[in-house]
Amino acid sequence: MIDIPDYRIVEKIFESDNTLVYRARLDDDDSPVILKILKEGYPTPEEFIRYKREYEVTRSLYLKGVVKVLGFERYKDTVFIVFEDIGATSLDKLLYREGFTLREFLLIAVKIVESLSELHTHNVIHKDINPSNIIYSSDTGQLQIIDFGISATMLPGGTETERPGGIEGTLAYISPEQTGKMNRAIDHRTDFYALGATFYELLLRRLPFDSRDPMELIHCHMAKKPEHPCKVNESIPKVVSDIVMKLLEKNVEGRYGSASGIKADLQRCLDELDADGNIRDFPIGLSDIPERFQIPQKLYGRDRELRILDKIFERIKKGRSEILLISGEAGIGKTVLVEEMRKTITRFCSYFISGKFDQYKRNMPYSALISAFHELVQQLLTEGTRELKHWRKKFLEALGPNGQIIIDVIPEVELIIGPQPRVPDLPPVETQNRFNLVFQNFIQLFTEPEHPTVLFLDDLQWIDRDSLRLVKLIMVDADTRGLLFIGTYRDNEVNAKHPLMWTLGEIQKAGTVVNHVSLEPLGLENVNELVSETLMCDRNISLPLSKLVLAKTNGNPFFVREFLGTLHQKDFIE
Repeated sequence: MIDIPDYRIVEKIFESDNTLVYRARLDDDDSPVILKILKEGYPTPEEFIRYKREYEVTRSLYLKGVVKVLGFERYKDTVFIVFEDIGATSLDKLLYREGFTLREFLLIAVKIVESLSELHTHNVIHKDINPSNIIYSSDTGQLQIIDFGISATMLPGGTETERPGGIEGTLAYISPEQTGKMNRAIDHRTDFYALGATFYELLLRRLPFDSRDPMELIHCHMAKKPEHPCKVNESIPKVVSDIVMKLLEKNVEGRYGSASGIKADLQRCLDELDADGNIRDFPIGLSDIPERFQIPQKLYGRDRELRILDKIFERIKKGRSEILLISGEAGIGKTVLVEEMRKTITRFCSYFISGKFDQYKRNMPYSALISAFHELVQQLLTEGTRELKHWRKKFLEALGPNGQIIIDVIPEVELIIGPQPRVPDLPPVETQNRFNLVFQNFIQLFTEPEHPTVLFLDDLQWIDRDSLRLVKLIMVDADTRGLLFIGTYRDNEVNAKHPLMWTLGEIQKAGTVVNHVSLEPLGLENVNELVSETLMCDRNISLPLSKLVLAKTNGNPFFVREFLGTLHQKDFIE
């Protein structure tokens, strides 16, 4: 047992790869505390920053429903946080030790929502709501939310202040937008999705999606609908099941918009259960009035384009490889359209990978391609031992003695195939040809007609010539099957003499299908739909404002949202 001066350790209550949590008592007055300790060994800067953030955020939230922090201290070569001990136990332990009756569930659910409401009122998104991060005392009825290590503060528009570089949170509970694969900002409703997954588990003792494969879990959160709780267990009232499923909606607009709306429906269920032991069906969400100004992130006015994309992908599923180019001005929604399509096609894809060209990195050949496949290799590294052995064999067979060429640009590949021999030096032209051939073989490892791969490269107006040559080699090769290459570009920056247009002409001459979709500004009908849903009013009421918005923004979706945000900040709309 660990020995910390001024504290008497009572018991260890939790251990993870990086953390130890103990119940302890202060030597001075014997008061109970919780100690959360980073395991010894000089924490990395990232671990220390996350730990310090948890302390700072928790300390700033002096709320009934949030665990209270008492101190941040150093111990030998590590640090620990001191929390108040209310004698509570995490819900995951209570669930699998005792379980909950329906009434107990509803009582706890209401308390969780009350705590979340406090949190969101103070402009904090937790981002890791799950049963292990909620503690409850059945003796006192007190409930608190813990672990604010990845929490985020909200901007005036309700989204988090900083977009994370990778996946954060517990995979079994994270929202689709929190996977980082939807190009959607994270707001308070990401906590509602995790809350839905938590409720699902508390009711059924099982998760909405039960898989140990990280990529499968991400796919499920993005594209698969869980089974309704009332169909898994017929004793669960349908309306309770409906509340859970509304929280688990893939699109944030389909979820509750406010904690008060969730609480109203849960409280009605509890009141009816207490009144006569029965919960009758009723329409949910009637009291759900958003507590903050929120512009919907969903796609407007692109149904025709989505149908075109779906038809192209149907052909790819039959073993073809095609190119899809999406053009339009900045802010018109090219990337958003691809990400909307992504939700549909991920269920059929082996992989959906993306990269983005940068106008200031044109002197860095292959930058977007390397970024895309860097992301892919990171996905592979999350797979199990058997899968990694499979990929090691495929890589070595395809790359032969040239594995070091890929390792030089994607170092993580070495973690799969091990150290590789140095390749012989060649003159510049031969070196580039060898790289193109090796990278082409590398890409073809991931393309199969049965499970197509989508490669999405953004901002092709800034593509370098070396990347263009490689794209051409890949797309005209008869051995490339089951690959959909999607590229977006600003049409006002690409004319007929641009290298992109010349290369695409060469690819078409070789027989590869090149599809074009040009995005136009939104019309009044779509702008009015967006404005009315933002203000939650009838479209006839929002029409005069929508005409003004259209005149000021010319129907550019990005500018429409920016203009509405500005009107709200200046108190012209609420």
